[in-house]
This record gives sequence, C-alpha cells and structure tokens, in this order.
Amino acid sequence: MNEKTKYSEEELQEFRAIITEKLAVAKQEYDNYRAVLTNADGNDTVDTSPTYKVLEEGASTLSKEEAGRLAQRQMKFIQGLQSALVRIENGTYGICRETGKLIPKERLRAVPHATLSIEAKEGGKK
Repeated sequence: MNEKTKYSEEELQEFRAIITEKLAVAKQEYDNYRAVLTNADGNDTVDTSPTYKVLEEGASTLSKEEAGRLAQRQMKFIQGLQSALVRIENGTYGICRETGKLIPKERLRAVPHATLSIEAKEGGKK
C-alpha cells in the first residue's frame, strides 16, 4: 500500500483557512501588546497622587516588560503562520522536515505551523 506523501489541494485549502483565521487573531493580539508598550490607551500616572504614582509606575514597567515578551512571542507565532502559508504555496506543507512523512491532520489542525511530527519532535525517528 502506498503511503500518502502530500495533502490534496482540498485539504490544503482547509489548512489555509485555519491558518488565515489564526493569523488574523494573532495580528490583533500583537497590536494589543504593542498598544500596551506604547501606552496608546492613554493610561498614565500624571493625575494620581505621589503615593500611588510610584506603585503605578512599577506596575506599568512590569506590565510593559510582560507585554514586550508577549509581543515577541506573538510575532514569532505570526512568522510561523506566514511560513506555513508559504509552504502551502510551494507544496511542502504538512511534511515533517525530519522524517519526510506527512504530519497527521489532527496535529496540523491544532498546530497549523508545525514542521515536525510528534514522532520527530520527541526524537524517535522511525
């Protein structure tokens, strides 16, 4: 029995739709993190009393650091999704980069930017 080596155009369309939807959400979340970093929401400590100002500034700094980390992580996720769209276009989507076998649909539906099968990720190449 021949093992399937690539997904059909119909299957790729399903994955493209999943990725496009996740990409839109990811970009919105990234924009939200960027807004926190640039203080675009206008929350400032200018009008608070000095006692609270110190606490607010500390919380603001912590919040911005966390937002920065989350923004970086979100950008990496966006880049992974964009790379997945490129792989769909060039016909390599869903193929494990280590084993050369198809990554199961269930995994791709959950992690559409995956480039490794669970088997390869866990190091048990068969």
